[in-house]
Amino acid sequence: MPLCIVAAALTFSGCSSTPNDPTKDWSPNKIQSEARDERDAGNFDKAIELYEKLEGRAAGTPLAQQAQLDKAYTQYKAGEQAQALATIERFLRLHPASPALDYALYLKGLVTFNENLGLLGSLVQQDLSERDQKAAKESFEALREVATRFPESRYAADARARMTYIVNSLAQSEVHVARYYMSRGAYLAAINRAQTALSDYPTAPALEEALAILVGSYDALGMTQLRDDARRVLQASYPNSTFLRKASSESSKPWWKLW
Repeated sequence: MPLCIVAAALTFSGCSSTPNDPTKDWSPNKIQSEARDERDAGNFDKAIELYEKLEGRAAGTPLAQQAQLDKAYTQYKAGEQAQALATIERFLRLHPASPALDYALYLKGLVTFNENLGLLGSLVQQDLSERDQKAAKESFEALREVATRFPESRYAADARARMTYIVNSLAQSEVHVARYYMSRGAYLAAINRAQTALSDYPTAPALEEALAILVGSYDALGMTQLRDDARRVLQASYPNSTFLRKASSESSKPWWKLW
């Protein structure tokens, strides 16, 4: 076979293997519509691919910014938290004055918040307060920025609600640890963690138990003045505390031994 025919055949073969892009003649609006349909159908990988194409085709326009945020949300829905956060951070870096900045920050808080309430936690009935707190604090900061910088945003109310949940959970985390230390007889460590909850999260519901842990730990260490002070605060702050009621009904043992 002549060399020119072989070369032509190889050239034809190479061209025929080039993947065909069905979106090459689509308008940006059609790409956006198709991407949304794919996402709604649960085809997240396909939707992400289309949003990436849209971002390139509409570069420099508000549509490209929207595509970036839509891609981040799709990654979040697909369970790809790390990728979603990377996409959001890129958006915040490139578009610090975007009209969609409130949504970008809210989405960042939502993605990190979801990371703390993932499948593993639900399977073992483990709440946010018992898990790693780093992501929770990052989520809080993003949501706080939404609530403070954009108080009239449509996302502000939900951001505030999630902030309250995170604060309560962080306080409960300290109490979980304090309770554990107290059960092991590590009373100073229990006092330190209970005091952290009281000082850092002064409005959280978990403070009732934190005060009870202080009373019990001070009593165990013979620090009667501090024990009585903590008990007075507990009684004044939570006059109907279950810790106090249980104590009065179980007079055969020290009132604070409730765990």
